[in-house]
Amino acid sequence: MITLEGRIVVSRALAHPGWRVIRLLVTPAAQAALRDALDAMPPDRRPTVEVLSAEELTAVGGFQFHQGCLAYAERPAPVSWQQLDLDDGRRGQVRTAHRRTVIVLDDVRDPDNVGSIFRSALAFGVSAVLLGPGCADPLYRKAIRTSMAATLSLPFAKLEPWPDALDDLRALGFTLVAATPDADARGLDDAAEAVRQSAAIALLVGSEGAGLSAAALARADERVRIPVGSAVDSLNVAVATAILLYEMR
Repeated sequence: MITLEGRIVVSRALAHPGWRVIRLLVTPAAQAALRDALDAMPPDRRPTVEVLSAEELTAVGGFQFHQGCLAYAERPAPVSWQQLDLDDGRRGQVRTAHRRTVIVLDDVRDPDNVGSIFRSALAFGVSAVLLGPGCADPLYRKAIRTSMAATLSLPFAKLEPWPDALDDLRALGFTLVAATPDADARGLDDAAEAVRQSAAIALLVGSEGAGLSAAALARADERVRIPVGSAVDSLNVAVATAILLYEMR
């Protein structure tokens, strides 16, 4: 079971045919805001609705940030990354408007960062997010909330076995692009045009503290850094991912 909070997230989950919301806890105001979404659902898919005061909702949920709306949904069965059908038959072909792009997260533990990355990934047409070891659960409530429900619609799976599966991605035609602040990496302006010529890109991003693991960096085809001022050594991983996706789209 997963927990959904906030009217936008819950309304998107109610409208998504792939998600089964079982129970909905709302204040009277939130119930009115979600009425159209509930009315649009087939009767056999509508969740049980319980109307509570804001104080009762906080007591039941155990936390305050919910915007008068909490929902509980079935957790889908996990899938392997090979089931995501990343090899779409265009291997080796450069089609800028339809380039395959995936993001590989390496030890990104903060659920807010994971959620923000999913939100940017959905905005820039990423096909899937692949999770290396140590990553936060994309279906944790904070990750869902930060992603504005992008984690409910963008495919994801664990990339296993790690790190050997990175070689399997390359065999599917993906260019492995590692995001790193290392001074010996190519600057984004210099690397972006070359990266855009790839038919498929796997963007590798690591934790904000340690960055990408040595195993991931060793398998990268290209190392890219975003030039920043001397006052900071790097950008937040979610911010950096959004910049890279925009430049390489």
